[in-house]
Amino acid sequence: MKTAIDAMFGRRRKKIVRGRNVYLFEPSKECGPEFVEMTTSSKGFHNPWIYPATDLRRFKSYLNRIHKGQTYGFFVAQYSDDSLVGVININDVVMGGFCSGSLGYFVDHQYASQGYMTEALTLVLEQAFTNLKLHRLEANVRPGNEASLALIKKLGFQKEGFSPAFLKIDGEWRDHERWAILARDWPTLCHKF
Repeated sequence: MKTAIDAMFGRRRKKIVRGRNVYLFEPSKECGPEFVEMTTSSKGFHNPWIYPATDLRRFKSYLNRIHKGQTYGFFVAQYSDDSLVGVININDVVMGGFCSGSLGYFVDHQYASQGYMTEALTLVLEQAFTNLKLHRLEANVRPGNEASLALIKKLGFQKEGFSPAFLKIDGEWRDHERWAILARDWPTLCHKF
């Protein structure tokens, strides 16, 4: 949420794109305390699926990945009160003949199952395929994460396979289902929302 200090000193979020109920904005160091509050309060909701930064040191490391071009980060806020609703990242972007990236996302437990992430991911997919000129995006989801699987299915991702011991999460190699969406398929899907 914006504070009185933000208003006094004119700190503004750098908005990337607006939707009906949410907008995307660039992660910045000023967002650190709000981000840590969100990830800390949602820890039980996120685990065992993901383990985002829950302290300012790890948040700074996340920002460094963005600044180095290793990750495109999008923070999601709702219009009604500018609250941080969630985070979406496009990781491991490779251009050239590949033009692909890997999608990662999580929502504050207070805003789960309310449609915010569907809208926000729709906006990120549009950014990925129109502004970043990516050819494909992958979403690698752990089996059993039914909410995440339902979300990517709704957005038109297609299952491409299963990868045992695919990603290291919480110190262990975890199995994942591999889902993807191609730029050529996006225009027909984007009008659903």
